[in-house]
Amino acid sequence: MKMVEQAGAPRPGEEPGDSRGQFAHRWAAAIGSTAVSVLPRPRLEALLASFTTDLHTALRHDGPTSTVQRVGRAMVEHGLVSALTLERTLAFLGDHVLEHFNLPVERTKRLMSVLGALAAGFADGLRVRTLDQQEQTQTRVLRLTRSAELALRASEAKFRAVFRTSPAAIAVTALDGVLLDCNDAMLAMLGRPAEELVGASGRELVHPGDQAALTRLAERLTADEHDHVRAELRLMGGDGEPVAALVAVALVRDDSGAPAYYVAVLESLDEVRALQSQLVRQSLNDVRTGLANRAQFVGWLENAVGSRGPATLALVVFDLDGFRVVNDAFGHEVGDRVLAAVAGHLRSVFGDVGQLARTGADEFAVLIRDPVDVPTVVALVEEALDLLAEPVWVGEDGVGVSASVGVVVRGARGGDAADLLRCVDLTVRWAKEDGKAQWALYDPERDRRQRTPLRLAASVAGGLEQGDFRVDYEPVYSPVDRSLVALEARLRWDHPEEGLVDPLELESLVASTGMAARLGAWALEQACHDAARWHAEFGAAAPVLTMDLTARQCQEPELVAEVRRVLRESGLPASGLKLEVDQRMLGLVSDEQLEELSILTEHGVDLVLDRVGGGNPWTERLRTLPLSGLKFQGGPVRGLAEGADPLEEDVAIKLIGWVMSFGVPVHAADVRTEAEERRLAELGVTAVQGPLFGEPLPADGVARILGKS
Repeated sequence: MKMVEQAGAPRPGEEPGDSRGQFAHRWAAAIGSTAVSVLPRPRLEALLASFTTDLHTALRHDGPTSTVQRVGRAMVEHGLVSALTLERTLAFLGDHVLEHFNLPVERTKRLMSVLGALAAGFADGLRVRTLDQQEQTQTRVLRLTRSAELALRASEAKFRAVFRTSPAAIAVTALDGVLLDCNDAMLAMLGRPAEELVGASGRELVHPGDQAALTRLAERLTADEHDHVRAELRLMGGDGEPVAALVAVALVRDDSGAPAYYVAVLESLDEVRALQSQLVRQSLNDVRTGLANRAQFVGWLENAVGSRGPATLALVVFDLDGFRVVNDAFGHEVGDRVLAAVAGHLRSVFGDVGQLARTGADEFAVLIRDPVDVPTVVALVEEALDLLAEPVWVGEDGVGVSASVGVVVRGARGGDAADLLRCVDLTVRWAKEDGKAQWALYDPERDRRQRTPLRLAASVAGGLEQGDFRVDYEPVYSPVDRSLVALEARLRWDHPEEGLVDPLELESLVASTGMAARLGAWALEQACHDAARWHAEFGAAAPVLTMDLTARQCQEPELVAEVRRVLRESGLPASGLKLEVDQRMLGLVSDEQLEELSILTEHGVDLVLDRVGGGNPWTERLRTLPLSGLKFQGGPVRGLAEGADPLEEDVAIKLIGWVMSFGVPVHAADVRTEAEERRLAELGVTAVQGPLFGEPLPADGVARILGKS
């Protein structure tokens, strides 16, 4: 359910405490127009933030829900008493709390329990508030009664005004239980005329099953233990049906202190219980479309995969393509109309064959038990897609949407609801990647192929925390005399299950998880500390450290400050560090970011452009950088191998000549044969590295080599 804009969701890795203020802000926006409260917005958000903490704790841990019930009561205590406020609260929490705090879908059942506890606490708070109001009314009645006894007719007139016009049902009874008087609210609650009530015994009005409770109530009043008591009793309505009521009875004494009569204030519990039942129903349904919401749908799915579920099931998810465009262009009111139309189309197709729900802001899901076969399910999906293509007219604008659809058909019993949802979400993503506005069928083999890199990507942060990453060093030599001139830092991930992750794969994984800046900073710090130890031990014989800067690092506004800090803390001189930038980044970074790279060279750090190739569209930008070297690899190097194609050799020689024209040292990587090394030396290349010279070394291996030299 989309009550508010979907902004402020926590980023990956963010702790729930960091985002509770954001969540409270969204909660406040969802209920802001409904809350009957004098709380200013900042205080309301602070209150909801404290509620968020309690709810988040209750969702993460199983156990009693008394804390959540206290939250429901606290809402009432702070004036958040509107039924619509609670309705919006339950819907907002049901749709967003698990996703916002990255809680697993397995906590859905716990979420339903928490929502029920919240509604129960709210209802209890209303009950207590009602009792308090009753007691306040009762106190006023007593004061007016005593005043009436003292001031006779004047005070009695005031009491009668309150008595007759009070919305609470009030009855006055003699000490023997005979009803002396009652107000209009009492008559309306029981649906009986005054002639039937006045003069009747109170016991005649109480349900036979509650006579014992009435006796205990009277005994407590007459035992001089209490002047007022309260209890839940069933009264007999005029139609013969019981009316549940909360009854507060006070004993009124005369001037001498002797008991005079009873005043009873009654509140119907049927309305409160009906409201509570309605709230529970609303917590499981989407108010925009009338469909079930995600919480109820997950419950259906968990039931379907149980031991008594169907033999097979089909899970279909429709994810609307670019629905935000509709909201941004026409507003949320039109967006809601489109959602209602989508729900209507899906209901017309799947209403008789499956269970339908709105499971996200722009997502709908269908569960079909024991489908005939896959082609039948696909035919229904295609029918639905055809209907969705029909525009919804808003004035003269025909607003249309398309959907990417994921379809999973598999055996049900003994399955896993969470895994089914993962599979269908993945399948929806395949449909979007393949062009949107189409369906895709779950392919377990494709899933298996993709899951390994996805799991690796998701565990990058954990690998760094567990110390699974390390920095190895690839030697860089002079092609003339094989002297060691530099060491290039290579980030390695020694995964506990997958082993050593390929560097190229690691590069793409880091980019996909947003960990590039953090991991790059860690590698820079680790490598600089290693190089500083070599400089301290071997002095001038220690080679220069070279390492790559990622595009994300180049875009960091504090890059210069970070590099200088690492150099200062490690003790490595700036002249001992070369940073390599991929030429492709020249098209990704701004002029200001290029200026940051230039500032690094002013502090003594050398800058090398890597992966240089022919036909470079960024030649002019390249010439503005204060480079201390250019580096190439791949095709140009292969073109110098023995037996290389003459055309490839000619291209390689021309490329190297073009690189040489910049007047800076030239470096070749990925050198595999001595013939390549020899030709590179002949062409003036000053540094080479690659498989010909062995694998990258760990830090202690570098120290041994330097010690021998």
